[in-house]
Amino acid sequence: MNSKRNYKTKTILVTGSTDGIGKQTALQLARMGHRVIIHGRNPDKAKKAMGEIIKLSGNNDIESVSCDLSIQREIHQMAEEIQKRFDKLDVLINNAGVYQSKRELTPDGLEVTFAVNHMAPFILTNLLFELLKETAKQTGEARVITVSSMIHASSIEFDNLQGERYFSGSYAYSLSKLCNVLFTYYYADMVSQYDIRANCLHPGVIDTKLLRKGWGGGGASPEEGAKNSVYLATSDRVKGVSGKYFMNMRPTRSAAISYDKSVQKRLWDISLQLWRYRLTKPHY
Repeated sequence: MNSKRNYKTKTILVTGSTDGIGKQTALQLARMGHRVIIHGRNPDKAKKAMGEIIKLSGNNDIESVSCDLSIQREIHQMAEEIQKRFDKLDVLINNAGVYQSKRELTPDGLEVTFAVNHMAPFILTNLLFELLKETAKQTGEARVITVSSMIHASSIEFDNLQGERYFSGSYAYSLSKLCNVLFTYYYADMVSQYDIRANCLHPGVIDTKLLRKGWGGGGASPEEGAKNSVYLATSDRVKGVSGKYFMNMRPTRSAAISYDKSVQKRLWDISLQLWRYRLTKPHY
């Protein structure tokens, strides 16, 4: 543990932080002196990114974990590892995301976009609830931040959540980003009594491999894309703020349907059903 850590130093997990926005988010947080946990699908790549961030930031208090977020058992294993290795978790940043041009299924039988972009943060956040809750008791607040997009869908077809009837890469992605917003709002209400704050954000149109794969590229730099996540993770201006959707470091309105509590609950209940390896229903 870094002996120079003070009460303002946070322990922050950033999923999908071996490249793109996630890596820049981790780097900026490391430069601020925080303890950052790098996540990647490939353990060697995660360790390499960890080394690079240590070198670039001058902060030795950087760790790495790995799992394939499309495989629920691996998410469980990573969550168990995190709870064993770390005594607190101030901030969870659900940053990882994919774009699929063709419909493919995970080993759990779920469509990949839905599994990685929605189910993975849903499961990981629930599994880390106790650690977040205990951290909030010690520090006054813990934060969950989920990276959505301004192109989140304005409607939801529950009979086509996983492209069962028809599939398009852009629609699947937009739908998964709406799921991020619905999840954030519902979760924020459920955990407010524990001083856990949950918000989501649009990072901007950022030149990442995901954007290039889905829309041909363009956009601002990953450094620019990291700003909203860093702000929500560290700023005192958002202390106590929860259940909001941010753009340009300001809360703004998301799609009208995202505020429908019956839709939020229906997605939550479906997600619980699709959570293959949960032992019990989470209690809040």
